This record gives sequence, structure tokens and C-alpha cells, in this order.
Amino acid sequence: MKKSKIRGLIITVVIIVSLYYFLPLVVDNLPSFWTSKRLKLGLDLQGGSQIQLEVDFSKLELSEKEKEDGVKTALEIIRNRIDQFGVSEPSIQRVGTTNRILVQLPGLKDPTRAKELIGKTALLEFKLLANAEQIGETYELLDKYLYENIDNYEYLQKFADMEIEEIIDVFETDEEEEILEEEEEIPKVFTNLTMSEDEFPMIIEFKNIALLKTLLKDENFKEQIPAGIQIAVGKENKNDIFAPRPLYFLHKRAEITGKYLDNANVRIGSGYDPKTSGKPYIALKFNKSGAKKFSVITGNNIKKRLAIVLDNVVYVAPVIEDKIPGGEAMITGSFTIEESNDLVIVLNAGNLPAPVNIIEERTVGPTLGSDSIKAGIIAAMIGMAVIVLFMIIYYGLSGFIADIAVLVNIGFIIAVMTMLEGTLTMPGIAGMILIIGMAVDANVIIFERIRENLRQGKTIRTAVDGGFSRALVTILDANITTLITALVLYQFGTGPIRGFAVTLSIGIIGSMFASIVLVKAIFDGFILNINRTKLSI
Repeated sequence: MKKSKIRGLIITVVIIVSLYYFLPLVVDNLPSFWTSKRLKLGLDLQGGSQIQLEVDFSKLELSEKEKEDGVKTALEIIRNRIDQFGVSEPSIQRVGTTNRILVQLPGLKDPTRAKELIGKTALLEFKLLANAEQIGETYELLDKYLYENIDNYEYLQKFADMEIEEIIDVFETDEEEEILEEEEEIPKVFTNLTMSEDEFPMIIEFKNIALLKTLLKDENFKEQIPAGIQIAVGKENKNDIFAPRPLYFLHKRAEITGKYLDNANVRIGSGYDPKTSGKPYIALKFNKSGAKKFSVITGNNIKKRLAIVLDNVVYVAPVIEDKIPGGEAMITGSFTIEESNDLVIVLNAGNLPAPVNIIEERTVGPTLGSDSIKAGIIAAMIGMAVIVLFMIIYYGLSGFIADIAVLVNIGFIIAVMTMLEGTLTMPGIAGMILIIGMAVDANVIIFERIRENLRQGKTIRTAVDGGFSRALVTILDANITTLITALVLYQFGTGPIRGFAVTLSIGIIGSMFASIVLVKAIFDGFILNINRTKLSI
């Protein structure tokens, strides 16, 4: 009696919990105390983006162990970034034992933003700007080099011709032209490419940015830049992407880097400062050692400009007005809230150990997902109908009880996946269809054992109790071996296989509960407690 009460309590709790998580999927406007969790759909069902990345160690001299650790670190950093990005139930996993990482982002409508977020190496540096003398020397050296080697830089020829043509037009006589040729200065190729008309502030026009980037990738050109000097472009203006961008000459050596950063967050400026008032900015907070270091840097470089550089792009280069002892700084600029949040995510998630390259990108449309859902539902309904009819026809009332167990099991699977905030994928639907067939397998074994007992002339109660006890070991053996297989699939499989394994595992547990516990309780309550002389089985 006590055993029956405990079993009844377990069944009641399972059914109530299952209804709590299952009903919101089919009933709208439930009371506020009901769960807000919903079953999520995978990439193949609701559409989205799939991006395959490769961690690039080609420019780094690392051991195999360091590369292995690097891939694992990149995996966790990308996972942190995507989690903060807010994509519903993303899948981020390594592809086998390679340097590749597969990222699936269900329902994502802006894959470009996600790619930018994933690929950033997030190298945050604070660098002092070069002084006027160093900048002048750099321009002089680069102008001379490009003039002497202009044949190797045909795409810059127009900047070499620009100044000569303009000057020659001023002279009218051959004698004056001869004087020009004798006194002619070297054409300022790099100057014409980068500087504004009044030579300050230094900018580069949008149409010339690609040329400058090409030039900065040229190894021979980079060798001409004075030692310790770096040329960097400022952040683009999102409100006007075609606007000129600032050009900065920095000291290569970083005064402090992002490894000293404690946290970053987005704030909205207040007060009367036009740079921050009513605008989003990024507030940086250094750790204890970073705060000391930052205090010394700002104290020793008052009235100098300190650039905040992220991945070799200068976001802002303010003048240090005074020593900053608190270890706090801010990145201001023409940020939107979305840009600010993305930048904070990258800074807080940490630095990627190596660059990551996008080697494959695939977009799945919602139409395909809708068709897959319909096909899956139709297949499940047909499979369910066939099994229900078969069990009723072959086993009578007992078959109908087994059908009830199948329905409970399906509801249990969906409820558990919702409770765990899992994702339903097309392989998951296939697993669910398979479970429908497996769910009655245990009942078939039990019913056949009961039939054997009845043919031996045993009473209905004895036949039922014996049937369940004799079938129990067989059912456990079969389901446990299948469960082990599902766990192996989950451990070593990729996204779709894992989705199948999760659904299969939950279904196996639900199937054993429904067949052994629920069906036995129904038999005890509605068959064995009544003095029956015949059993419909």
C-alpha cells in the first residue's frame, strides 16, 4: 500500500511538472505564475546563420600543446561573446580535433554583425602619439621612398603627378620651368595620399583608405617607417561611413594593454560636455596593478595625447589633462548603443589567442525551416496513428493503455526540453519519431509475458504482476544500452547528432517511466482492484 502511494505521488508530480512546461506551447494567455520558458527551434527549423571559423596559427611559432590550448581558449571566448550577444540557443563547438570551430546562430537576422563580433581579436592598447618632429621625419622618409620607387606602386602614380602638374601650370615661360626643374622638390606622394588641405588635422579621405591599407601591408614600405612608429587609421563614423577618417602616428610600444582591464560597461553621458552628454560611451576600469600603471603613465605624460587603440584602429586620442589615479578611462566617439554593447562584449570576453578566419558561411531561410516542421509533424502524426491503431487492434484495452503511455511520453520529452531550454532540431524530430516506436516496445514485452502467464492458467493479478516483473530486466537491459549509445553520440557528435542524442536520451527515460511505472499503476487501479475474470490483452 505504501509502495502504491509513493508511486502515485511520483506519477502526479511528473504529470504536473510536464503540464507546467508543456501547456504554454499550445495554450495562450495562461496565468502569470506559469513558466515563460518556451521550446526553442534549431537552425534547420527557424533559419539563421552557420559560420565555420579556423584559428590561424600560421604566423605564430607554437607547440602542438599550445595550439591545442589556443583552440580551446578561442572556443570559450567565442562562446562568451555569442552568449552576451543574445542569440537564442546558439551552438558553438569544435569540428573534430582540427583548428576549426562551427558556430550556428538560429534566428539571427544580422550575420554581418555577428561575424564582426566573433572575429575581433580584441587587442586593446593605450599608445602615446608621436610628436611633430617624428611625424615630419616620417612624412619626409615615406615621400622620398615612394618617389624613388613609384614604379612599384602604380596605384599611387596620380599622387606623384598631382603636385608637379599644379605647380607647372603657374609658370608661363620656359626659363621659369627650367628654374623649377633645378629647384623642384621631391613629389610628396604619401603627403598627397593622406593629408588634408591645411595639413591639420591629418586625415585620409574615404576613397583613399583602401589604398593606404594596401600600402601598410607592403613589407618594403613598412621597413621605411622609422623604428618605433606606427601608422593607424581612426574609427569610421557610422553616421557617415564616407566621411574622411583621422590618421594617427603612434609609438609602437603600448603603455598599457587590455590584460590589465577589470571590466568595461556602457554608460550614457550627462552634464554639458558635448563629447559625452546624452551619448553612449564605454567606461573602462583597470584592475589594481593596472590602475597603478595607468596612474604613472598619465602622471608622466600630461598635455600629451594618449590613443585608445582596439585591433590597430584608434577609437579616440584625448589629451592627458592631469594624472588619473583611479584606474578609470573612457572611450568616446560617435557610437550607437548597439556598437557600444558589441565593443563592451569584446573587451569583457577577452583576447582571442590568434586571428580567426571565416572559411565557410551558410544562411538557412525560414521557408526551409517551416517545410521541415510540417514534414516532421506529419511524419510524427502518421507514425503515432499507425502505432495507436496497431496496439488497440492487437492488444485491445491493454493496447489503449499503452497508447496513453506513448502520449504521456511525448509530452514528457517536450516538457523536459522546454524546462532545460533545449533546442528542437530536425534530427531531434527524427529522434522523437523513433521514440514513438520504441515507447510501445517495452509494453509489447510486458503484454506478451502476461499472455504467457494467462495461457498457463494463472489468475489475472498473478499474470500481470509476473509479466511486469519478468519483463523488467529485459526492458532495463535494452533501454540502458540504447541510452549509453545516445550518450556516446552526444559526447563525440556534432550539432545535428547531438540534437538527436538529447531527444533520444530524454525519450528513453520517459519511455521506461511510462511503461514500467505509469502503465503498471493504471493496471493496478483500473484492472486489478476490480474482480475481473477476463483481461483484454
